[in-house]
Amino acid sequence: AQQFEWLKEDYPSLFKRIQDKAKTGQFVPIGGTWVEMDCNIPSGESLARQFLLGQRFYKQHFGQTCDVFWLPDTFGYSSQLPQIVRLAGAKYFFTQKLSWNNINKFPNTTFWWTGLDGSSVLTHMAPSETYSAQCRPGELINGVKKHKDVAYSNESLYLFGNGDGGGGPLRSMLERLRRMANVDGLPRVKQSHPREFYEHVEKTTRELVAWKGELYFELHRGTYTSQSNNKLWNRQSEFLLRDAELLCTVASFGSEDSEFEYPAEELTRLWKLVCLNQFHDVVPGSAINMVYRDSDKMYKDIISSANRIRKEALANVCRSVAGTDLTSSQGLTVVNTTGWMRSGIVAIPAFTYANIFSDTSPVQIRASDSAVLVPVANVAGFGLHSVSAETCSVRAPKHPVHVSKTDKDTYLLENRFVSVTFNASGHIVSFYDKTEGRELVPKDAAANVFELYDDVPLYWDAWDIEIYSLEKYQTLKSAVVLIVEEGPLVASISVRVPISDGSVLTQTISLSEHSPRLDFDCSVDWHENRKCLKVSFTWDIYSDVATYETQFGVVQRPTHRNTTWDMAKFEVCGHKFADLSEFGYGVALLNDCKYGFSTLGNSMSMSLLRAPKAPDEHSDMGHHSFRYAIYPHTGTFSESNVVQEAYQFNVPLLELPITIPPQISSLRKRPFFSVSGARNVVLDTVKRAEDDKTSYIVRLYEAYGGHARALLTSRLPFSSVCKVNLLEEPMDGPGIERLDHSTALKVPFKPFEVVSLLFTL
Repeated sequence: AQQFEWLKEDYPSLFKRIQDKAKTGQFVPIGGTWVEMDCNIPSGESLARQFLLGQRFYKQHFGQTCDVFWLPDTFGYSSQLPQIVRLAGAKYFFTQKLSWNNINKFPNTTFWWTGLDGSSVLTHMAPSETYSAQCRPGELINGVKKHKDVAYSNESLYLFGNGDGGGGPLRSMLERLRRMANVDGLPRVKQSHPREFYEHVEKTTRELVAWKGELYFELHRGTYTSQSNNKLWNRQSEFLLRDAELLCTVASFGSEDSEFEYPAEELTRLWKLVCLNQFHDVVPGSAINMVYRDSDKMYKDIISSANRIRKEALANVCRSVAGTDLTSSQGLTVVNTTGWMRSGIVAIPAFTYANIFSDTSPVQIRASDSAVLVPVANVAGFGLHSVSAETCSVRAPKHPVHVSKTDKDTYLLENRFVSVTFNASGHIVSFYDKTEGRELVPKDAAANVFELYDDVPLYWDAWDIEIYSLEKYQTLKSAVVLIVEEGPLVASISVRVPISDGSVLTQTISLSEHSPRLDFDCSVDWHENRKCLKVSFTWDIYSDVATYETQFGVVQRPTHRNTTWDMAKFEVCGHKFADLSEFGYGVALLNDCKYGFSTLGNSMSMSLLRAPKAPDEHSDMGHHSFRYAIYPHTGTFSESNVVQEAYQFNVPLLELPITIPPQISSLRKRPFFSVSGARNVVLDTVKRAEDDKTSYIVRLYEAYGGHARALLTSRLPFSSVCKVNLLEEPMDGPGIERLDHSTALKVPFKPFEVVSLLFTL
């Protein structure tokens, strides 16, 4: 739809002609999304917005939505796409990219693709294995020879014209098709709307095979990592817009006399920019240099505007709670935009600390910027917390964290939960869980090990990481380790790792007093040529599968290479975490912007940076900042709180320099939204409805793969609520039960189900 919008803005008369031809059936608007997006990197909400923006545009300007999700070219297909497609009003799917697989041939042509939650879409992959056919007899013959489901359906789609650069069908192509329409030895050819093909297959074929789960693309695995900063800004933009929409909704609906104006037009503009940059050669990192100079400017615009909106909405929310003008206040209010209670440590300027705590000496001053560290406990999900002498302790914690250097030239970070030992290279040689009495690093193994790989693909630099690259690498052992923070709230060491004569990595490794999570804050000056930097972790944990976050859920992949299908997944995509668990225990690797992972046996690795030289010879050159963390947990992944911890790692507590009067500070215990009775349900999105200024949307999903019956409470007013799809249209399904004399709702969930609710005043 983005191209049509550009056409409408720049060439309105031509766009009007296209609209007229669409009415007569001579032009077929198809697609369903804002752009032909990547399906690996974008979040679940981003994919939802791709369809929301795209389908609304088609409905507004062409009178109907698309029932065929048309995505000929992208680099793999998330296992949640079937559900998202169905929730966006479509039921058919077309692509052909898996024909490019470089290890296994995908076994199906026309089949039912079943997603994580059990939703299915009728899927077709053109057996001619191209989306820019030239209308030659050999291509038509290939459409028969390579049709893998011809026993069930003897029809296929044939895409012709000069594509992947523009031009479309030529007169000569149309003439050749006319001549080949009914020729002995060739399949019969006719022109039709793609919908006709799918409807005919649906009516006449009853025994199509089904494929469950992701459609993993066995090529272009480097796109999980190339153009690292672009991926960082994409992740930041997604979460900034999440916070901004949530707080704007609370600000505009939170009180009857609210004068806050929900910035719908600006938020839509920002989402369009985010979705534009999720085109399948932009966020994957496979575009030319000029594209990234443009996208840099767009992300700067997105982040600046979203931060401003979030700040204004947050101030308005706090004013609404306090019932007074707070513009001149000098205190501090903390806001938790995740859906569960959490504790943390906030860093505040020294003058703000002095205003709040008078003459009480700070417990810890951060060395890097002289900010004062203050612990904040039990901040309610979607709630406020006023930082004051009454609500926050500024005394030394009962169980402080500490750091020390031993006689063996090793370093120890320790709190009441874990003790972590580093050698002189910055490698973790011991990670001991004190609560469980368990050592996580096997003897003679290590974690947080940096490895530099030769990274020379066969054909496409920015796109590919090849399996043979795993055979040639060096472990980076030279390092300088220093103690930088000694506690008692946070203890840290600094590790400086020379990568080459031109590149160096510096990381600050921190442990807080309130959590077993170990954080790594990395800064890299990167000037390499066709190299890939990974960090690896070897654990005393054994499992045949590792769990990776995907959009609105998780996917499990093998940790062995028994078959060629297993071997092909030597590099896979994950979002905020990857987890390796056995019965009773597991370890999760969290991140704030990385997507390329690998787990072989009990060794996990995460791809950090690449240095491809085409199509952008300057790709990834320069400075990079990113974070990751190790989070040990009891129980298997399904019994853990890894999803919640990964959210917290990406969504910091928000701080606003205002004071909510003490007499009403108890309001922080009344969150704007709460979800109880189902810890496997995550409230992900709150926004105003698209077409109704008196309604708002709450979107939740089941995150672990089980049934649930959640109790959802909204402090915002509403008179009615109904279940809707991603286009915010009412839909059938299990009823939403409202408890008598209450604002609480009972909401049923299937495994990995996405549920959107429309609340109306």
